[in-house]
Amino acid sequence: MDLVIIGLLGGLITGISPCILPVLPVIFLTGGAQSARVPRYDALGTMGGVGATPGAATAVATAAPATSEVSRWRPFLVIAGLVTSFTLVTLVGSLILSALHLPQDVIRWVAMGVLVLIGIGLIVPRFEHLLERPFAFVPRRRVDQSRGGFGVGLALGAVFVPCAGPVLAAIIVAGSTGNIGAGTVALTVSFAIGVAVPLLFFALAGRGLAERVKAFRRRERGLRIAAGVAMIALAVGLAFNLPAVLQRALPDYTAGIQEQLTDNDAAQDALALGGLVNDENKNLDQCTNGASELESCGTAPSIKGIEAWFNTPNDQGIDLADLRGEVVLIDFWAYSCINCQRSIPHSVAWDETYGDLGLNVIGIHSPEYSFEKDEANVRAGAEDFGITYPVALDNDLATWTNYRNRYWPAHYLIDADGTVRHISFGEGNYADTEKMIRELLVDADPSVNLPGETDVEDVTPDVGSTTRETFLGTSKDVNYGGGDRYAPGEGTYTLPEAQPDDSFALSGSWWLETQYATPAGEEPAALRLDFHATQVRMVLAGEGTVTVRLDDGDERVIDVSGTPRSYAVAEDVGDGQHVLDIEVSSGVEAYSFTFG
Repeated sequence: MDLVIIGLLGGLITGISPCILPVLPVIFLTGGAQSARVPRYDALGTMGGVGATPGAATAVATAAPATSEVSRWRPFLVIAGLVTSFTLVTLVGSLILSALHLPQDVIRWVAMGVLVLIGIGLIVPRFEHLLERPFAFVPRRRVDQSRGGFGVGLALGAVFVPCAGPVLAAIIVAGSTGNIGAGTVALTVSFAIGVAVPLLFFALAGRGLAERVKAFRRRERGLRIAAGVAMIALAVGLAFNLPAVLQRALPDYTAGIQEQLTDNDAAQDALALGGLVNDENKNLDQCTNGASELESCGTAPSIKGIEAWFNTPNDQGIDLADLRGEVVLIDFWAYSCINCQRSIPHSVAWDETYGDLGLNVIGIHSPEYSFEKDEANVRAGAEDFGITYPVALDNDLATWTNYRNRYWPAHYLIDADGTVRHISFGEGNYADTEKMIRELLVDADPSVNLPGETDVEDVTPDVGSTTRETFLGTSKDVNYGGGDRYAPGEGTYTLPEAQPDDSFALSGSWWLETQYATPAGEEPAALRLDFHATQVRMVLAGEGTVTVRLDDGDERVIDVSGTPRSYAVAEDVGDGQHVLDIEVSSGVEAYSFTFG
């Protein structure tokens, strides 16, 4: 029951989110307006309609209005088709395509083609008749587009891409791993029904509007053409990924609600569904996080779903099976993650020291932000950190999921037989990890001549010794200490009279997105950070400057240019609580604060 409730609520939230905007015109016109009881005229203005014979237009001298037979079930059929195909594609589409050795996006492209054909048919009736000829053997009284709602819904469901919140993520993970049980089906169906409710409301609103507004009642032909144009526009937009551009341009006003729904232990336990566990990774929990001795937790899961590789010969992928006989260290990281930035020097040093002695370090770049999916950004980040070992772009978190990972950074140490022998989540534990690397190298080749251990300082902060990482986007803002509501879109903020420790507050006019904050106008905007740490960094992007004033009198101006990356805003800060006053110029995007 918990899964059904979570699925319904998650679907309802998604159904009113910005990500459903691209399909709304099609739902409104084809699911709603076309089911209205309105007078129907042919292209010459005479009564007839779609099902009239070619001579009907000339057989009537006057356009006497009449109401043609329509299906009042059409809105329900369109939404039912959408729910059906979305459920099936999400749950088993990936598995079926993999079994048939077909590209994963073939269903989506076929559905877009179907939308284009239906759209042309709505605009050009003769083309519609051509489409119907292969089905001429099916008995029917008349051709009636109003009864074709289920097929339209099927095509829409195959291209429908709702926002990937935690509920949908759990469904996708279960479907991609093939671990589809009763719980997964219940969650998927309830989620789809939840999404369908707002869409059905919109379709019925379209029908009601078409029946009540005179302009709609006399333009049935125009409605069909508009519906056809909307379908074609949706298909073309999807082909060029334009809906994603629209979604990025609009604030996700439902992100906070989605987080409240799933950010609790009960919801997390319910959403697990066992979907993260499969035959490849079922034994990983036999290893203890940060153990000081080697353990054994099954054969290493495969590296899968990688969008691109670099630092390999011809940028080709790596199969772990080809590395049997050698030791492998899998390092999950993200280039703007401060925890990863403190950890990466250890991985780089191990690669440089032991890379020619049988150790293979593989960096799995699993993005936390959308901008971290860009290959050029990742390559630039890897170059900045001196990473020369192979890097895989795990943009869909497929390998991350296959390793049941939940942390940046995370290390998985694999022996020469392909067995995972050590897991370490988060920062620290470097000395033990290196000790076990050396043990496994000797196990793989007893004659190996190992050099001395690496000498990289462990700068992992003590637990509680610094302010925790602070995000400025509305989807997961933490440590906000202002008195004004922190909400997506434009707002004017004032600093509180008394700001809590380890918090931030805004001043001036800001525009808040799900992942970053930026000044709303041409004038700079300000924020105040109360923190305790010896080092503060900000993830910034865009073009402009950031002026930072520390309470000890230190001031610096930071030039920001280009894609998001981490900038040092305060260094060698003394003990205790401190305050940073920061002025952000127009054109700069502020993503987060990290502390060391």
